[in-house]
Amino acid sequence: MWGIIATWVMAKDGIDKASKLLNDNSSCKEALLAAIKDVEDNPDFWSVGYGGLPNEDKEVECDAAYMNGDNLKVGCVGAIKDIANPIEVAEHLSHEDLNNFLTGDGAKKYAIEKGFMERDMLTQKAINAYEEKKKFSKPYRGHDTIGCIALDSNNSMCAGTSTSGLFMKRKGRIGDSPLIGSGYYADSLIGGAAATGLGEDIMKKCMSYEIVRLMSEGYSPQKACEKALLSYSTKLKGDCSLIAMNNKGEFGAATNIDDFSFVVATQNLKPTIYRVSRITDHSELYLPDEKWLSDLLAHI
Repeated sequence: MWGIIATWVMAKDGIDKASKLLNDNSSCKEALLAAIKDVEDNPDFWSVGYGGLPNEDKEVECDAAYMNGDNLKVGCVGAIKDIANPIEVAEHLSHEDLNNFLTGDGAKKYAIEKGFMERDMLTQKAINAYEEKKKFSKPYRGHDTIGCIALDSNNSMCAGTSTSGLFMKRKGRIGDSPLIGSGYYADSLIGGAAATGLGEDIMKKCMSYEIVRLMSEGYSPQKACEKALLSYSTKLKGDCSLIAMNNKGEFGAATNIDDFSFVVATQNLKPTIYRVSRITDHSELYLPDEKWLSDLLAHI
């Protein structure tokens, strides 16, 4: 059995590519990198990679992380600038014995030394948005991190994230996305999870680790997401949306916002977009209608 799941509709093309790789017996790492790089390379997506919305100094600072579920090795970058695919740098760092989490100039120096492609990540479209919105004193409060979990036919799992973070954030700000256990977690013996939302709150509850812990106790991915989010909501109010997949390819999701979407594919399910209802005591997963999809594509 293989499977892959990722946050937001923006992951659809990447999940299409990744599912073909997994169906041809590629590794979970290859599939996950393909899925996330597809989003990083698309300037139409404002919150990840090339074309990402800038910080208060009009710079695109990206965060990314990768976790190997077989050995729990992790690589992370924070506030990295002008590197085309931060997820690749994060994955490379996961092979290092030390210095697995690099930030700012140190992360960029490492990436260049290892031969990763440099790129000016600021687009004119993002500059225009910056000039229009810089009059506001508060940063953009939404969340559009790509978080991804992959399972391959060899029963290996991995997790990854990539984001340019809050629009108009302070220089050097890092959210939950590259933090192990907060933005992502994977254990091949159990499953994996990823979070997207207000990082300053998500990291307080280590949301992704909590979901995997609940799955280890026998909860389904769906029930684990719901239970973790209901616990989160007792003390925290920041936007939070969650996805999970266990080592059987079963999946789940939960959210405390009005409209969250994710994309999933398994050996028995073609790449499919789901929407998730705001949680009360449980979340409903449902297929979006054509009008919702067409309106979204027109907006993009």
